[in-house]
Amino acid sequence: MVKKLIINQFIKKNIITYIVGFIFVILANIIELIMPKLLGYIIDLFKQQSVSINKIYGLVFLMLGLGIIIFIFKFFYRIFLMGKSRDLECFLREKLFSHLQSLPPEFYNNKKTGDLMAYATNDLSAIRMAFAFGLVFLIEGLFINIASIIVMSKTINFKLTIIAIVPIITALLSIIKLRKIIRERFSIVQGAFANLSDKIQENISGIRVVKSYVQEKNEIKKLEKSSIYKKEVQLNYIKVSGFLNPIGKICFGVSFTLVLIIGSFLVKNGEISLGDFIAFNTYIGIFVRPINQLGRIVEVWQRALASIKRLDEIFEEKTYVKEKDLNNSNIQKFKGKIEIKNLNFNYPNSNQKILKNINIKIQPGKTLAIIGKTGSGKTTLLNLLLKLYDVERGHIFIDDIDINDIPLPTLRENIGYVPQDNFLFSSSIKENISFFSDEYDDKDIEEATKISSVYNNIIDFPKGFDTLVGERGITLSGGQKQRISIARAVIKNPSILILDDSLSAVDTKTEEEIIKNIKSILKERTGIIIAHRISTIKYADEIILLDKGEIIERGTHESLLNKKGEYYKLYCSQILEDNEKRGIVI
Repeated sequence: MVKKLIINQFIKKNIITYIVGFIFVILANIIELIMPKLLGYIIDLFKQQSVSINKIYGLVFLMLGLGIIIFIFKFFYRIFLMGKSRDLECFLREKLFSHLQSLPPEFYNNKKTGDLMAYATNDLSAIRMAFAFGLVFLIEGLFINIASIIVMSKTINFKLTIIAIVPIITALLSIIKLRKIIRERFSIVQGAFANLSDKIQENISGIRVVKSYVQEKNEIKKLEKSSIYKKEVQLNYIKVSGFLNPIGKICFGVSFTLVLIIGSFLVKNGEISLGDFIAFNTYIGIFVRPINQLGRIVEVWQRALASIKRLDEIFEEKTYVKEKDLNNSNIQKFKGKIEIKNLNFNYPNSNQKILKNINIKIQPGKTLAIIGKTGSGKTTLLNLLLKLYDVERGHIFIDDIDINDIPLPTLRENIGYVPQDNFLFSSSIKENISFFSDEYDDKDIEEATKISSVYNNIIDFPKGFDTLVGERGITLSGGQKQRISIARAVIKNPSILILDDSLSAVDTKTEEEIIKNIKSILKERTGIIIAHRISTIKYADEIILLDKGEIIERGTHESLLNKKGEYYKLYCSQILEDNEKRGIVI
């Protein structure tokens, strides 16, 4: 859990800094506690006729010197403690992002982008505030309040001290009682913020769909509804947290009034001196300062605890892939032999089998094509080869090595994968192909785009390879995005190249050109091609037809046509569809 493990890990790593910061906090407060007594002593000196003016000046300059020292100590503890909270925020954000990278696709299917953004922004900010302002004022308040009570009761007047702190203790108990409500309402606020962020993100990302269906007004109404809900839960939160500071101030006012009335009688009766009375009031000011801040301290810590609880839920999410310590493995480059034996698979937390009794063998340099209806298990099979989900031992082998004995980085470095969604980053074409790596030069990038038949399109752009593609490649056509994604996989020079329905958005002529180029590079590597169009896969060394997770037919293009089975029916239907598009009537 983030609370018990990750934050503790950060504190242990920076324990010296925290100790030094705490020392400066305590030293600053010790000196601050000296100041009221010194002030009271100076005032009592004025009653003495024989007092030297130089002594008064000396004490005044001593107070000024102590004030400067307090300033220096406070400056350093803010650097050591409050400054370190920024490091904690960065540390947690890196840990969160790293953990998110390890989570399986199923996690992202059930989480909205707005939720994840709230975790990485508002929640981490709340924790940072607790370990900055909250931590410093908590330590300072505890120390200075306890020390002030001891000094006031021991050196001035015990009864007056009790009278002064009773209203303040009442405020403390009232504030503590509100803390749970504050935490619960802040969690609701964070949820509303996540929902609002998600609405905005979805509308910006899907602005073309919104406009094409003339749904601007409806989407504005939906956003307004989410915004109003966010306002309402924020106001409910403020209604409770707004009580905190007034409670402290009212009780301080009561305490100060009682001290003023009763203290003046004690001075009149000679039980305490005027200097002690002024010193006592100064101590009350010091004592009440943390009490006035107590409302904010409680609010900050309750917000942080609510955020820590939310982050715990994310950090408790487990990846479905159990990576062993295989750092000593000598595996570097694959030859490309793939063998799948009696593979059955169902997704975690599901009893429905997605793949049933799959047996495949691909020799290096050979190409396997997989075709089948949507939901037949094609992409799931690729996910297992990429080990996005755990596979039992003895079912998938690469170069005769069980996939569980291959380190994940080595496995994925040797595979070039072009997914269905053809995701592009909001950067230049060049950066998308090289994946922000300095490993590839311009010649490598150009060669990869020629193989994927997108080179001519790119050089026609005014900025060529430096053209910015926009969010998710929005400025490019579907076919251009697919071909850039293929170039990104090809440039890795992988031992295994996987294309997951990666030619669906290109025309027939471009498709033939890409297939011709890919066939030439697949002579030296293993290829796996998933497609819906038979024209894309008819050149493969072996084709398997999946249906409901099972292989129902397999063979070459010609042998499958000769069987006159499901593959043949699919081929005939696609030929008929193509002819209809061309206006050819048979």
